[in-house]
Amino acid sequence: MTNVVIAGMFMAFLGVGLAMMLAFASRRLYVYENPQIGEVEDMLPHSNCGACGTAGCRNFAERVVAGELSPAKCTVNAPAQNQLIAKVLGIELGQEEKRIARLACAGGKHVASVKARYDGLSSCRAAAVAGGGGKACAWGCLGLADCADVCDFDAIAMNRFGLPEVNADLCTACNDCVEICPKDLFSLQPVSNKLWVACKNNADGDIAELQCEVACTACGRCVVDAPEGLIRLDNNLAVIDYAQNAQASHKPTERCPTGAIVWLDDVKGALRGKAARKIVRQEALPVISEL
Repeated sequence: MTNVVIAGMFMAFLGVGLAMMLAFASRRLYVYENPQIGEVEDMLPHSNCGACGTAGCRNFAERVVAGELSPAKCTVNAPAQNQLIAKVLGIELGQEEKRIARLACAGGKHVASVKARYDGLSSCRAAAVAGGGGKACAWGCLGLADCADVCDFDAIAMNRFGLPEVNADLCTACNDCVEICPKDLFSLQPVSNKLWVACKNNADGDIAELQCEVACTACGRCVVDAPEGLIRLDNNLAVIDYAQNAQASHKPTERCPTGAIVWLDDVKGALRGKAARKIVRQEALPVISEL
């Protein structure tokens, strides 16, 4: 009986001692967390997409509460929801221009030559490893929908010509399509960048046009027709300096013979210039061989 009493007393003293140690450690190691962080996090979409430039919604909430980022930086949230966050924190909403993913290729299967048919895993990344995917243009979109598959917001759909189309209303600029494209054809662009080169082909002009009817041939007409410095030719490709975007207009598209440079209208979509050859063919070009 005595041993039982001693054991019981020992366990009691041990429990009290451990409780005191835990209480002391809790006080010493306690880190204050602003309760507004959790409140803001609850008002976020919990998509953890990274479009705001942070590691996720929790990190974004911490930085908004700390005053390092504005609520408007979250492009997934509805504007009204971001306004509510600003109201709760008693801060300004801030301004953030919407960005969307854009594809630097218009070479669908009806205008771009295919040197060999790829028959393998249905993935752009896999096809790119297997001889480049079979497309004559080494820089062109392979059209196997990796970008559409990875988009959690259903903002990308493949059109009938095998090219991904981005729904600007659904796109959150999460960057997933940019990272997954093996040809580096996607980039995130502010919606105010209306002048766009829908091509990334760096081949010589004649070769580029043989490979794709809508390829940039580096003819230089857009450079001449644009304000000085807005467009330059770099490695057989027209490149737009968006630092001068305020000077941009549809004029540089007017004399483009292939329609590689376009003006992106909010309602009508990609507008080609008057000199661009009309695209009549609707069916796919024949494949030269099997890959």
